[in-house]
Amino acid sequence: MRLIQFREAVAEAMSEEMRRDERVFLMGEEVAEYNGAYKASKGMLDEFGPKRVIDTPISELGFAGIGVGAAMNGLRPIIEFMTFNFSLVAIDQIINNAAKIRQMSGGQFSIPIVFRGPTGSAGQLAATHSQAFESWYANCPGLKVVVPSNPYDAKGLLKSAIRDDDPVIFMESEQMYGDKGEVPEEEYLIPIGKADIKRQGSDVTIVSFGKIIKVAYAAADELAKEGISCEIIDLRTVRPIDYDCVINSVKKTNRLVIVEEAWPLGSIATEVAFAVQRLAFDYLDAPIRRITSKDTPMAYAPTLVEAYLPQPRDVIKAVKEILYLV
Repeated sequence: MRLIQFREAVAEAMSEEMRRDERVFLMGEEVAEYNGAYKASKGMLDEFGPKRVIDTPISELGFAGIGVGAAMNGLRPIIEFMTFNFSLVAIDQIINNAAKIRQMSGGQFSIPIVFRGPTGSAGQLAATHSQAFESWYANCPGLKVVVPSNPYDAKGLLKSAIRDDDPVIFMESEQMYGDKGEVPEEEYLIPIGKADIKRQGSDVTIVSFGKIIKVAYAAADELAKEGISCEIIDLRTVRPIDYDCVINSVKKTNRLVIVEEAWPLGSIATEVAFAVQRLAFDYLDAPIRRITSKDTPMAYAPTLVEAYLPQPRDVIKAVKEILYLV
């Protein structure tokens, strides 16, 4: 095992797949000459050249469309958005073309394409650069949506995404690129659609994904000091969702808290809560609690950023409430 950064895990996954399959290429703003806006494609231009690591103009709609067309013609593009906030400019290509062409062509075309880049807030970047769109893309049939929380998962899931014959939305975080984690020397894949129990527990299940799962870890550490045992599930993929993993955990702990960096209406937390009450209602000893971002655009001031995002204290309070300790 090696200790590497999240950005290195992403670069390794892409490079390994480009060596394995000459149809794979990377395209986006500053991915080549600048080694990636977050250095997540460092060294790739030198190895693969400008025909396979391609800098684009600032035109997400344009290069997303080129990627869809390339995928229809047998290539396997990786399209990097500098942030998924900018993917809104290209959302017509993602939703109306990439997600639907297999069905609309009667299976004549597959779309093996990965759209990747950072999602959610990254500090004081204000309202239009701080949005989490996981639930937006997960709402669309034809897409798979992956949101890893650590370097090991990022590498294994990205390799699986690149090999997938359908479009995959792969969402990272600017605030995770420097995170370090252990990654094996040997090749490995992580299947899309399988959640992971990151910490075993007996008193309450906490479900999360992406960088905000760190809030769940911090809360669980504090709660453990008081003898409260939290089971933490990392969904890793929010379309498809691994409902079985969550249901089996709730059957054991009888309580559920969901933590998500997203607006509350139509969130992944809402969908998970619905599935649990439908499939495991008789196992619940308390109402399901969800903790999301506040229902407002994120502000710039650091005090308002903190108030907007889920915090460990929010998770601790929710857990104690459903354990009837407050």
